[in-house]
Amino acid sequence: MCAECDRLEASGSQDLSRRLNRRLFIKGCVLAAAGLAMPALAATRQTRKAAEREVALHHLHTGETISTTYWADGRYIPSSLTEINRFLRDFRTGDMHPVDPTLLDLLYTLRTSLDSRAPFEIISAYRSPKTNEMLRSRSANSGVAQRSMHMEGKAIDVRLPGRDLMDLHQSAVAMKAGGVGLYTESGFVHVDTGKVRYW
Repeated sequence: MCAECDRLEASGSQDLSRRLNRRLFIKGCVLAAAGLAMPALAATRQTRKAAEREVALHHLHTGETISTTYWADGRYIPSSLTEINRFLRDFRTGDMHPVDPTLLDLLYTLRTSLDSRAPFEIISAYRSPKTNEMLRSRSANSGVAQRSMHMEGKAIDVRLPGRDLMDLHQSAVAMKAGGVGLYTESGFVHVDTGKVRYW
């Protein structure tokens, strides 16, 4: 038996009982608090994760891949936006243009709604005026608009591995967040942050 217990026993067994019960009570409170803290900590982590937006992209023409958190704590992250602007550059000319951050929000929401962890495959993102005109001149039915939103960093052509093209298209249409075009022959969906319209 410990020296403290000998001393306490000498001063009365009731006092000892009270102190031991107090220690057990405090220990129980500490354990209970820790048990309550675990779910609270998990909830905090989930809330923190929900307060972040991530984009994951794979560029089919350059072979590059990016996965980055571009929005956190209620604001866009400038360094991430700069990285994304470079990634979504005109791959033909190397020209860069700021990407509309709401286009990234659109992709984030679309990927989340389809419950996917796969990166979007990028067919076309920013296009310089030179590239846009070159694509337009290929044929009268090229489908490339003279004032394409791709030239403003407000449009992107994508597909999502593991998800049917029609499901991707329908999810984009259901969002009513901008323009949505379905290109079944080429196997991609166009989304932009312009007026709500479909083709």
